[in-house]
Amino acid sequence: MSGLVLRNGRVLDPGRNFDQRADILFQDGRVAAIGPGLSVPAGTVAQDVGGRTIVPGLIDLHAHVYWGGTSLGIDAVPIARRSGTTTFIDAGSAGPGIFHGFRRFIIEPSPVRILAYLNLSFPGIYAFSKSVMIGECADIELLDLRECRRVADENRDLIVGIKVRVGRHAGGNSGIMPLDMALEVADAVDMPVMCHLDYAPPSRLEVVSRLRRGDVLTHCFRPFPNAPVHYDGRIWEDIQAARERGVIFDIGHGGGSFGFRTAEAMLEAGFEPDVISSDVHAISMEGPAYDLLFTLSKFLSLGMSLEAVIRCATAAPAHAVGRPELGRLEPGGIGDATVLEVENGRWTYSDVLGENRIGTKRLSLGGMVVAGQWFETTPEVPAVPA
Repeated sequence: MSGLVLRNGRVLDPGRNFDQRADILFQDGRVAAIGPGLSVPAGTVAQDVGGRTIVPGLIDLHAHVYWGGTSLGIDAVPIARRSGTTTFIDAGSAGPGIFHGFRRFIIEPSPVRILAYLNLSFPGIYAFSKSVMIGECADIELLDLRECRRVADENRDLIVGIKVRVGRHAGGNSGIMPLDMALEVADAVDMPVMCHLDYAPPSRLEVVSRLRRGDVLTHCFRPFPNAPVHYDGRIWEDIQAARERGVIFDIGHGGGSFGFRTAEAMLEAGFEPDVISSDVHAISMEGPAYDLLFTLSKFLSLGMSLEAVIRCATAAPAHAVGRPELGRLEPGGIGDATVLEVENGRWTYSDVLGENRIGTKRLSLGGMVVAGQWFETTPEVPAVPA
């Protein structure tokens, strides 16, 4: 297998506080060397990135990529090719009853990395579409804790935590009970929980007060109701307390869980998300989330620095799933990278309520490396010119 060298780039790795002009040499699927003007072995494929920024391979902490096995699942590869995402964390598409199919037919053959949160509900998210929407936690009889524990134990190489969706849409009248059950399983297998919250019941306070250090509150910048801010923009006390004890705040944009007013209030108060993820699925891939790269562009236009935005899609999600070897570019490390360019201009961005903002920045894809090899991309930028 021939090596690959990326020339003439800015290497930005927030996880290592590394930011300099350098080349990167990949060999045998890993990073072999980083430095200016690298000498490389004969036969190495050279790719000039034209001064663009090379970052660790992007990680989408909240995606749904069980294509063909669930109604909301999408094919990870086309999304990877347009967004530069080298690792997808599936956020509970599969439950204990169908995870074996997800593993064999989707994860193992995939050219891009897929890890997963295991859904507490036995069938996973089985009825999520434009025409049929049934919450998998509405029927408590579908929540078998022993089966969830067994499957999580048997698939520790791929499963990074337990996913539970609570709220009126996802859980019907089950209230807070599914979260308490998920926490019990998570404790038994020593894994974190990722919790979705939509409309009450349960309330934001009931959910957030239960989450532990390392647990993930996804959809963390959702609009009213169950938003993290008061009507006047002040952050709720339970949200502040959760951050102080180490709860991880993940965007999980999706089709119904990101509001500009919430985001602006949170950022103005100095509360940046820990992780920025897309919640890309069969509906949200048509907008307003589209994919991880487009979601990152929104936060760049909202005023977050490039370094902060990249950290939220590299080192931070790698930490959240306990895989520190991901989300970094260092000699000996995994050979995944994403090449990006920051464009200046005027574009229209939308949230899930249909509110628009004019952004002056966006990220465009200049290429990607997967397991040390240049990976074909098909960049698509869905932002509408302002």
